[in-house]
Amino acid sequence: MTHQIRAARWREQGIVAAVIAEALHPTPIAAWLVPDEEHRRRVLTDVAAIWVEHAMFYGDVHVTSDLTAATVCFHRYGPVPPPANYATRLATAAGPYAEKFRALDDIMDSRQPTKAHYHLAYLAVRPTHQRTGLGRALTKHLRNRLDLIDLPSWTLTLPAAEHLLTQAGYEAEPAITPSVDGLKMHPMIRGTHRYGAGLSDSGSTLMPAASPERAFGPGRATAPAGSWQETA
Repeated sequence: MTHQIRAARWREQGIVAAVIAEALHPTPIAAWLVPDEEHRRRVLTDVAAIWVEHAMFYGDVHVTSDLTAATVCFHRYGPVPPPANYATRLATAAGPYAEKFRALDDIMDSRQPTKAHYHLAYLAVRPTHQRTGLGRALTKHLRNRLDLIDLPSWTLTLPAAEHLLTQAGYEAEPAITPSVDGLKMHPMIRGTHRYGAGLSDSGSTLMPAASPERAFGPGRATAPAGSWQETA
């Protein structure tokens, strides 16, 4: 089956945020961020909406034509400012869970490269449409875009999405294991197609890529949206 992928429209921000929230809802990191399952989907949607909107200005948002899957990326050629009034908006969106999101900000900020790169913030597929090829189609579309712009890429992902990103040419770096039972995240990098170079975890040096087909929060050049990718 061929999946059509296009740039998201401005009016579709809420739909994209909902897709992200649905994909994240059953994951360990979502349970850690919002322990109360009754409020989890609403909080995840409202926080994701901040970053989907921000990506419309500082990156790109792509969706499948049926609006069941999406990627949210940031073009980090230089420092990307945080959304306007971010602290207030996060407090409103996350309520008593805002501190958890700020803790995730700090984790991402510690590993985000400082050199120019393309930040894959979200790759999400609605649970009802996972394992139908949508995730593979999105990663192929992403891989083609990265080869075209010839820029290294970085992301922070959950273990379940590693296989998809590996197929897109990303390589896993040492895992991040916050002091939370069962929670593990992997920074992953993808080198450029032309030069076979990627970003180190500190962004200070270049390293070979395995294959040419491979934040929340304000702060320094902010790691915009926490990359919680879900299986597809």
